Amino acid sequence: MTKKNSKYIKMRSLFCMLTLLMLAFVMTACSNSKETVKDDDGKIKVTTTIGMITDAVKQVGGEHVNVNGLMKSGVDPHLYKASQGDIKKLEQADIIFYNGLHLEGKMVEVFERMAKNKSTIAVSDDIDRSSLRSGDEMETEYDPHIWFDVKHWMKATETIRDSLIEYDPDHKEDYEENAKNYLNQLEELDKEVAEKIASIPEKGRVLVTAHDAFGYFGDAYGIKVMGLQGISTASEAGTKDLVDLRDFLVKNKIKAVFIESSVPRRSIDAVIQGAKEKGHNLEIGGELFSDAMGEEGTSEGTYVGMVRHNVNIIVQALK
Repeated sequence: MTKKNSKYIKMRSLFCMLTLLMLAFVMTACSNSKETVKDDDGKIKVTTTIGMITDAVKQVGGEHVNVNGLMKSGVDPHLYKASQGDIKKLEQADIIFYNGLHLEGKMVEVFERMAKNKSTIAVSDDIDRSSLRSGDEMETEYDPHIWFDVKHWMKATETIRDSLIEYDPDHKEDYEENAKNYLNQLEELDKEVAEKIASIPEKGRVLVTAHDAFGYFGDAYGIKVMGLQGISTASEAGTKDLVDLRDFLVKNKIKAVFIESSVPRRSIDAVIQGAKEKGHNLEIGGELFSDAMGEEGTSEGTYVGMVRHNVNIIVQALK
């Protein structure tokens, strides 16, 4: 072997060795990138969409999470568009929780993109599809307003618990204990809602709202629900919808209709005026929280408090 060939072989061996070292470094880096990442204060950074999910994650995550909710009080998720600031919050999150079922319709592509790089969970994923209502009016498969059946929200809570445990197994016992306590609260809430709605005379159990968000509520607790708009607030109520609803209310002597915190009330006001012209006085039974909760720091700013508020307003107006 010549000196020239010997030198070439040594250089090639050195090159191969460096290549192997580089590959080992890259593989180690990739492996480390999948490990649990925490904030500077040791907490997991979580970004959520609607307030109901934000509250549930706080309840289950407890002291181990920093939760950043995108949609505040009064915000309509059907029409919500993510801002550049929202995208940044999603990119900086360790875990993302959203409703799914096309509730956040204008953000679907964002979640699909984020799911390629980080834990991005739809809290509705584990709910039995046979128990979901049709979403035909939204041109989607299912009605996304699952939180109006407390039992569905209990299932969503379990999904949040399991996802946090998978991401951060070191605190499994804490997540399980927090979830257990919260699920007990929800179980009591479910019974309370059923009892209060049952106290309304059967003939008067008619809930009329601006849009058809309360379908799960009606199915679960035995009250007829009528929404002027469809399941999505992106749909428009036509003249025929107004007339048909007015005539039903007049004929059945329904005495109250309800406005929603995240939906303009002009269509409901038109129904009230139409009924008045027919000699039937309709009252605003109160303001309900449908797609958004109350202000942060208030009772209505929690899921349990929001549900209790809605039920008390409905019972007071219809009973």
